Amino acid sequence: MEEPGGGAADPSQKMERVGCPAPVCGAIFEIPAGRLGRNIYCLECGRRMTARPAGHSERLRARERETGAGSGAKIERLPLAAVLDDIRSLWNVGSIFRTADGCGVRKLWLAGITGTPPRAEIARTALGAEEQVAWDYRADVLEAIEQARADGYEPVIIEAGEASAGLDDFSWPEKPCLVLGNEATGVSPLVLDACEHRVSIPMCGVKESFNVAIAFGIAAHRAARALAPANPGVVFRG
Repeated sequence: MEEPGGGAADPSQKMERVGCPAPVCGAIFEIPAGRLGRNIYCLECGRRMTARPAGHSERLRARERETGAGSGAKIERLPLAAVLDDIRSLWNVGSIFRTADGCGVRKLWLAGITGTPPRAEIARTALGAEEQVAWDYRADVLEAIEQARADGYEPVIIEAGEASAGLDDFSWPEKPCLVLGNEATGVSPLVLDACEHRVSIPMCGVKESFNVAIAFGIAAHRAARALAPANPGVVFRG
């Protein structure tokens, strides 16, 4: 859901200072606290953005300096990676680790507020897979995507919308990197602007999207099966 940033507000409502994440802007302005975490428009540059408290980026940078990385198991894997941006649920992160291992994913980049091992909540759903799949942490999701590109991967956003190709019709690149966003707000506007490929997963029912861990599983398995013929050293069992 997108909302304007600022404007007249109930004087009794708490206001929060937020910062535009666009490097060319960086404006600081106030919005009602209830809009934090939602997609809004920057009052200065007009870009769509996810509302985060001022100083949010600095806190994530400090976390990046303190966070290690995981090398994963020394086994052959597919040329398949993923970037997880602002995934708030540690249980979802753990579930994605487990699915990533089963789909032969080579690496996960965890970005923004996404939790990192070691955490009991991640281990509860990963069941040890967090030690088998290589991972790294980046405070800035765009830096994670650029690192993936530097490693030869081509970002593919998993997101519903008219601009997305259907999963059944998509031709996977040789080294795809799946990009998934926050459970409530989806992939951030800056990331949408930075990536060429978008894929949506067909669904019916009332809701408009799958749980992020489920969406990852569907897309990762489809990508893995598409990559398997060119990578015979990775054997699917069952």
